[in-house]
Amino acid sequence: MLHVDDHLLAFDKPSGLLSVPGRGADKQDCLATRALAQWPDARVVHRLDQPTSGVIVLVRNAEMQRALGDAFAERRVDKRYVAIVDGWPDADAGTIDLPLQADWPNRPRQQVDRISGKPALTRWQVLSRTQTAEGAPCTRLALMPETGRTHQLRVHLQAIGHPILGDALYAPPEAHARAARLLLHAESLSFEHPATGASLCITCAVPF
Repeated sequence: MLHVDDHLLAFDKPSGLLSVPGRGADKQDCLATRALAQWPDARVVHRLDQPTSGVIVLVRNAEMQRALGDAFAERRVDKRYVAIVDGWPDADAGTIDLPLQADWPNRPRQQVDRISGKPALTRWQVLSRTQTAEGAPCTRLALMPETGRTHQLRVHLQAIGHPILGDALYAPPEAHARAARLLLHAESLSFEHPATGASLCITCAVPF
C-alpha cells in the first residue's frame, strides 16, 4: 500500500499480477479484485500491463473516477517509469514519436503504424550504461510517456532497437532470456489531487 485517503488508493502492483480481471476463471485474481476485498468502493482509473510492476492508483467514488480519468486523458498526470533495455543508446536522452495501432492478427501485440496509428510520444533519459551478468550491454532508462497507448513503452523501445529485457512479446529471444521478468517498473505518478487540489507524487522503489 502506497497511499490511502477518503478518495484515492495507490498500490505497488507486482509483476505478473493483472490490473483487472481477464477472461476465464483463472484470470480473476487481480489488483482490482484484491483492492475490492478491503475497499468495496474501489474503482479502476488506469492499468499496468500484467508483467509491469509499480504504482497504480484506484479511486473511491464515481466523481473521482471521472476527475482523475480526465486528468489522464488530458495529460495532466506525470508518469515516470524505469526500464533496463538491450544495448547502449547512442544519445543520453531522446524522444520517440511513433503512432501505434493494434496488430490485429497477432493480438495482444501492438505495432508502429504511420498511416492509421494513434499518436504516441515517449521521452527517455539514460540513467546508466552497464552490462548483464553475461557481459551483454544494457542500459537503465527513465521513461516519461506523454501518452498512454497499450504497450507503448515496450513497442517504442523495440522500434528504436533497444527492447526491454525480459519482454516476452517484443524482445528477440536473446534479450527476452536476459531477465526472468519484464524489466519495466512504474516508479512514480504525479498529479493534482482531484478532491483537494494538492500536489501529490506517489513513488515506489524500483525492484531491479
